[in-house]
Amino acid sequence: MTAALQRLAGKVAIVTGAASGIGLATAQLFAAEGATVLAVDRPGSAIDTAHAGTERVVPFAQDVAADGAAEAIVAAALQAGGQLDILFNNAGVSYNALGELSTDEQWDRVFSVNTRAVFRICRAAIPALRARAATTGRARIINTASVMAERTDIGLTAYTASKHAVAGISKTLALELGKYGITVNYLLPGAIHTGMTAASFQDEKIRAIWAKKAALRRLGQPIDMARSVLLLASDEADFITGHGLVADGGLTLRT
Repeated sequence: MTAALQRLAGKVAIVTGAASGIGLATAQLFAAEGATVLAVDRPGSAIDTAHAGTERVVPFAQDVAADGAAEAIVAAALQAGGQLDILFNNAGVSYNALGELSTDEQWDRVFSVNTRAVFRICRAAIPALRARAATTGRARIINTASVMAERTDIGLTAYTASKHAVAGISKTLALELGKYGITVNYLLPGAIHTGMTAASFQDEKIRAIWAKKAALRRLGQPIDMARSVLLLASDEADFITGHGLVADGGLTLRT
């Protein structure tokens, strides 16, 4: 990692799904850039140890899909830092099954984490973000969607639908919150080597196929996504809102 420029000095951020993958990398990058970070992940995850020794990262064990979770997360961030500048909704789940074989339970779990929790946390955070923007002129919401928010693949009925919904939530909130100086954007990762995809990418043939599909001829790494989120979180992104940032190494350039 290159030397930090302290682009988030004095800011307070929430990062969900922060025990591994994109969330872990983003929480640590934000902290290196000067932010105080509430790093959220479910109880039983590695959240209590994943950031051990990292300054300015405060772990918080919470299932984002649980009732009352959104309010608890925002309250914990305010307790940790006294304000809220950045919300990064990153926690997500997936499964692979043909639509006709998918169960209601699978569908509901994907939507409870990927969509409803994103909306609930946004809703709970807006008052604190609006208050902060009134002082500083800016605040940020960034939601993790997927390139599947614009495309699809076999076996991803629920996942694709949930990520289309994340894009819709983000664009609508961008329209509603712009007048307060709050930007709302969403990340569109491609084939990224994370905990959620590790099982598939352990197969060398599968890994090689997806790497070859990308213009850059490699899988994305969590730090690639963290740097993209940092761009949207930084002061330099003041005039970017309602935008889906494709960070896929050129995966979707081919039709």
